[in-house]
Amino acid sequence: MPRDYSSSGPAQQLAEAGVDAGTLVMNREVYADVWIPGVEVIPRRVFAQKHRGLFGELGREGEGRLGEIGLWPRQWAAATMFAGTAKGFHIHPPHVPDGTDPAGWFRRLFPDGPPSLRPYDKEQWDVMFFLTGRMELFLADEREGLGGRRMRIFIGGDSHCGPDNAAVVIPPGVAHGLRAEGSEDVWMVYGTSTVFDPDNEGRIASEVETAALPPGWDSYFAG
Repeated sequence: MPRDYSSSGPAQQLAEAGVDAGTLVMNREVYADVWIPGVEVIPRRVFAQKHRGLFGELGREGEGRLGEIGLWPRQWAAATMFAGTAKGFHIHPPHVPDGTDPAGWFRRLFPDGPPSLRPYDKEQWDVMFFLTGRMELFLADEREGLGGRRMRIFIGGDSHCGPDNAAVVIPPGVAHGLRAEGSEDVWMVYGTSTVFDPDNEGRIASEVETAALPPGWDSYFAG
């Protein structure tokens, strides 16, 4: 069922109720003033092959929106999120050149700075693809001078062919949390502009990832 966004303005819709990926893609100009700089919601076309399954491209190096912003991952990974589980919030630290004012640097890069200025090799950018289930993605801009914007996006995996199939690019300095929406597991593939480095995995609010045992279980098992 389509979500009802009629009772609030774009900023409140995007930050609080959340917006379907397809609605964002089709109405980008409506949300332009509250869009987090550097975030990309890239529509994907998924083909249902009768009696066989599904097919959907992830990307081609140097082509499409990733080609336009000059981003191609150095590392690819896969992850599964069980139904009803969540990850985050976590944040990847942005690179700011020595002696540079962070707010001025970010304003130079976003939203109109040339992509060639972005130091992809020195900071972790994520590009995420969702293959099954439905994902609820929360984004919070924590970069100095960019206004602290918030985005909440609902994305359909390939198993739900339709307008909400999308890839998402997340810049460093933007905290992100993910939640599997509904009763299906979410399978995802994601690429990063740098290889994995635990120092780049800043945790902000990760207690959602800890599933506590029921008190009776805990006391019994502890002996």
